[in-house]
Amino acid sequence: MELILSYILGSIPFSLIITRIQGIELRKIGSGNIGATNVLRTGNKKLAVCALLLDAMKGFIAVYISQKFYCAAAILAVLGHMFPLWLKFKGGGKGVATTLGVLLALDIQIVLVFLFTWVVVFLIFRYSSLASLSAMAAATIASFFLSDGLFLTLFIIAVLVFCKHHQNIINLWQGSEYKF
Repeated sequence: MELILSYILGSIPFSLIITRIQGIELRKIGSGNIGATNVLRTGNKKLAVCALLLDAMKGFIAVYISQKFYCAAAILAVLGHMFPLWLKFKGGGKGVATTLGVLLALDIQIVLVFLFTWVVVFLIFRYSSLASLSAMAAATIASFFLSDGLFLTLFIIAVLVFCKHHQNIINLWQGSEYKF
């Protein structure tokens, strides 16, 4: 039951809900993605921060309530965000903010690696996608050295996040990725 709840929590499309409350159709803006980065493209920074916090919170809660199966709960929460039940398993986010929440529940050292990497890469290159992918890779590598039993979980999540970023990777390669 805890694992099903982890997926269902991850599946809540907070960004879509909070933008719709504000009269914004998020799927018609920027990338059309329902993640916090696309909320930022609406120009409403407070709404973007709210989306980021809500998406992180659902990842944190999913892992926190499922202490016995925390690795599976982490993966299911991220999968829920990517393939939300409420949106017929389509049009979900890319899982980065939810992963941040998962990491908050699992290991603060890895969170610090994730955040440090994201900020540094973003400040240098101004690409949210590149910062997210770099942070995900750094956190996964760091988990191998700093955390007992977290590496496989983060590796699986990283593969999922990289797969959801496939178009961003192509855009980065071609020089057509959206820059902030």
